[in-house]
Amino acid sequence: MITTTTQPTTTLWRPTGPVELDLVRELDWRAWPPRLPEQPIFYPVLNEDYAIRIARDWNVKHDGAGFVTRFEVDSAFVSRYPVQQAGGRTILELWVPAEELGEFNAHIVGRIELVHEFR
Repeated sequence: MITTTTQPTTTLWRPTGPVELDLVRELDWRAWPPRLPEQPIFYPVLNEDYAIRIARDWNVKHDGAGFVTRFEVDSAFVSRYPVQQAGGRTILELWVPAEELGEFNAHIVGRIELVHEFR
């Protein structure tokens, strides 16, 4: 008999513009691209509503389109990043240092999914 164990995962969302989304697509929906020099952190968010607000209200204004992605990360790994409250009580993010993004990507479980699009 073969048994498999699955690690608990944490669901995260990422609001993004079209350039970053194209890079995720090029990475087969399995990883986030490296940060640019002016981007010292990668910040996925902890709730879908917050991700929607950023994609709709900020990315559309600045990039012409905004997208919300959803993905799962190994919970034990992601627990190393304390939750950051970036405003109101539901404005919650994880701040992953740019130099740790490769390791973060290695702990993504499954594929990154596109769940909302705004233009």
